[in-house]
Amino acid sequence: MEKKYKILAEFIKDLSAETTDVESYIFTKDNISNYKLHIDISTKPLKNKMAEVSLSTKFKNDDSNKKSSYFEMIYAVIVKINDEVNTKEELEPIFLKSVPSEVYPKIETIFLDLLKYSGYPNVKFQTKVNFDELFKKRSD
Repeated sequence: MEKKYKILAEFIKDLSAETTDVESYIFTKDNISNYKLHIDISTKPLKNKMAEVSLSTKFKNDDSNKKSSYFEMIYAVIVKINDEVNTKEELEPIFLKSVPSEVYPKIETIFLDLLKYSGYPNVKFQTKVNFDELFKKRSD
C-alpha cells in the first residue's frame, strides 16, 4: 500500500521528568512497576496540505500519590498529505494510525532513555503500543 503522506520533520516539543525530592525518587523506584504508559494523539492543520501530529506520552502512577515521579513527552511530527487525500475517512487513519506507528519506535527509545537518565535504568514497557488496534477500538 502506497503511503499517502510524507513526514517533513519530527521534534521533541516538550519534555518533563519530575522527581521532587529523595523521598519521591525512592517511592518511585519502589513502585515503578505500577506506572503505566498513556498516549494521546492530537492533530493541528497547517497550510498547504500539512498538519502537525502530536503524540503526548505520559508515564505515571495512576494512584496519584504525591510522592510519585511524573514523566511526559510531547513529540511533534510535521506531515505533508498527498493531494489526492481529501476526506476525513482518509485522513484519520493517517493521523491516528500510520504516522504514530512510523514514529513510535523513536519515541519509545527517547522515553526509555529519559527514564534511564532520571535514575530508573531498568524500566521496560510491558506491552508494545499497537496503533492499528487502538484505531479499530476507536472506530467501533
